[in-house]
Amino acid sequence: MKKTLITVVALAAVSAASGAIALYAGAINIAADEPHHPLTYRLLEFARERSIAVRAGDIKPPIDLANPERVRRGSGNYDAMCVGCHLSPGAEDSEIRKGLYPTPPKLADKPAALLDPQFAEARQFWIIKHGIKASGMPAWSKGGMEDEAIWDLVAFVQKLPGLTAADYTRLVASSEGHSHGGLDGHHDRHAHDDDHGDHDHSDDAGHHNDEAASVSPQEKKGHTHPPGFKHSH
Repeated sequence: MKKTLITVVALAAVSAASGAIALYAGAINIAADEPHHPLTYRLLEFARERSIAVRAGDIKPPIDLANPERVRRGSGNYDAMCVGCHLSPGAEDSEIRKGLYPTPPKLADKPAALLDPQFAEARQFWIIKHGIKASGMPAWSKGGMEDEAIWDLVAFVQKLPGLTAADYTRLVASSEGHSHGGLDGHHDRHAHDDDHGDHDHSDDAGHHNDEAASVSPQEKKGHTHPPGFKHSH
């Protein structure tokens, strides 16, 4: 028994030392364009889902989650905060999504496996609020997004798989855009318009026009790539 215990301890020490050497030598490739070994990926996926299930299990979605007003409000925030990674109906891919690993799911697609509906809503709420480490998924609550706005976003995501590209565009156009409480200095688009609706800009008009005229078309471009970059929008 004593000999077996010594053997187990020795093997554990050798394994720990080998692991430390591998880490120090940089043997583990953390590049986003180098996928995990399938077994590693499955283990991480299992750990992720169990972690979320344990923490989201007691979350109760609001009874009015299907309210069209929630869906409408959530659509604006989705278009401003999520569409680059999770896409809109009809969109095939985006620059940022191509470079992320693991690849963010297309939320306009119907899920392959059906979860209990209430848990699916609670799961989405938890993920949006807390994010997921080393995945590119941010904890939006840290940026100031309050729970009610997160539930609005969940309400929209629940409806997203049934929307056409035209439905999506109309819904986003009807929303307040990027608008949620809890972020200092943040105002929704309608409030911003109201605050400036009675302000006379006539004295500044010439100044603004002069500035706009002095900016060349090349300077106005906000999204450019160097020569040789193979890319099209």
